[in-house]
Amino acid sequence: MEIRSLRESDDRTTFHSGDADLDRFLVKYAGQNQFRHHIGTTYVAVDGDRIVGFATIAPGALEGEDLPSTYARKLPAYPLPVLRLARLAVAEAAQSRGIGKALLRHVFLLSQKMAEEYGCVGVVVDALPDAVEFYQRFGFSPLEVSEGQLESRPAPLPMFLPGALIALALGR
Repeated sequence: MEIRSLRESDDRTTFHSGDADLDRFLVKYAGQNQFRHHIGTTYVAVDGDRIVGFATIAPGALEGEDLPSTYARKLPAYPLPVLRLARLAVAEAAQSRGIGKALLRHVFLLSQKMAEEYGCVGVVVDALPDAVEFYQRFGFSPLEVSEGQLESRPAPLPMFLPGALIALALGR
């Protein structure tokens, strides 16, 4: 298995994770966001020429006051750069093989590179209710949500993992 940036030539139509919204994003919007709008980059886990998982990232910012208090008091109160994990999915046929963990590790490596080159205090993910436990296993902590709650579907839980814990997870 290889993890690399999405290519325009990748066949995304056969990917099925069991979540129609994630599948639709990969098929219809990942390429547009990456190649036309330049608002996010999708990394794919490929087995041969088949996509078995993907993670989409984009830069973002958090107000220092929005961080858990153990981190907020160590950082300035102005907007802080973060790497936002926008989406992560694994194909149904490839689940429980460590692909999600490998993609998350790749995101951690990208956040470390961002920290070294531009600045990044950690990774933020809007975890869907059934994925919260997955992210908690890696040390993500819930963030307070003050506005922007969606009423029409299950609300994602914003979660944060600081750079120091990312370095520990990577053995650095």
